[in-house]
Amino acid sequence: MFENRNVPLRMIEGLRIIFMGTPEFAVPSLGKLLKAGYNIVAVVTAPDKPAGRGMNMQQSAVKKVALDKGIKILQPEKLKSPEFLEELKSLQADVHVVVAFRMLPEVVWNMPPLGTINLHASLLPQYRGPAPINWAIINGEKETGITTFKLQHQIDTGNILLQEKIMIGEDQTAGELHDRMKEIGADLLVKTLKGLAEGALNETTQSWSDGDGQTILKHAPKIFTEDNKIDWNKSVDEVYNIIRGLSPYPAAFTILNGKMLKIYRSKKEIDKPSISAGDFKTDNKTFLKFACSDGYISITELQLEGKKKMSVQDFLKGYHF
Repeated sequence: MFENRNVPLRMIEGLRIIFMGTPEFAVPSLGKLLKAGYNIVAVVTAPDKPAGRGMNMQQSAVKKVALDKGIKILQPEKLKSPEFLEELKSLQADVHVVVAFRMLPEVVWNMPPLGTINLHASLLPQYRGPAPINWAIINGEKETGITTFKLQHQIDTGNILLQEKIMIGEDQTAGELHDRMKEIGADLLVKTLKGLAEGALNETTQSWSDGDGQTILKHAPKIFTEDNKIDWNKSVDEVYNIIRGLSPYPAAFTILNGKMLKIYRSKKEIDKPSISAGDFKTDNKTFLKFACSDGYISITELQLEGKKKMSVQDFLKGYHF
């Protein structure tokens, strides 16, 4: 059962929760917890930061929801600052809930008597790290999932509470999978908090093996610019997975006449190429395709450096090779 550290079980309305999250992925989780009647005593989110052409101060997606709902908002620059820690203690939360937030110091995740629950976009222990959705698609996985677990010292290694499997569509992009997972994850989080309030959760230690010692753990590290550049010497399937695994952000790219060409959507053509890998063919009207090791990637949506995102047909209308 869930370790309750001698804290009496509470009804859903009585469970005091501090929600920690920043981007759009966390918004459905906050919204569905509120709709289910949970007592969110405060939201912790990233400080406002300048963005856009005018560099105007922008609020996080989670902050906007908290403002709309009249929830107390904390935006610490440093998670170990005495002022922030004192304010956290004063809120007397029973549990912290973390969805797409910064790495927490132990003094924060170990503070509430029921610990800290994290929502992660993979079937742990697979794809630990900050980019599980991208890497699952890049690696050609057919299945992924959502996990709720308790935070502990090493990142994404805590005891598992609940999991739900999700199938990955053959042509699904990271953006499309992200939008599905944020809703499914929110539902799983509500289910997890219900189990916590009722004292009905069983913790499961993350398994390091499937029993035969052959399991290979795949990781989901932060994606850097060098990960985004397409290697056309790879197979069509590999390049196709990289393109959809990085779409819409940060986007896979190649170089066309000295400029960065981001590719958001494409189609596979398994046909022995008549040109070298990395070279391209076009009729200057309807198609632009690059050769891979065993076929072509035909681009359908792209963005040339300094231009807007557009279809390949619109691009070809105004581009002269």
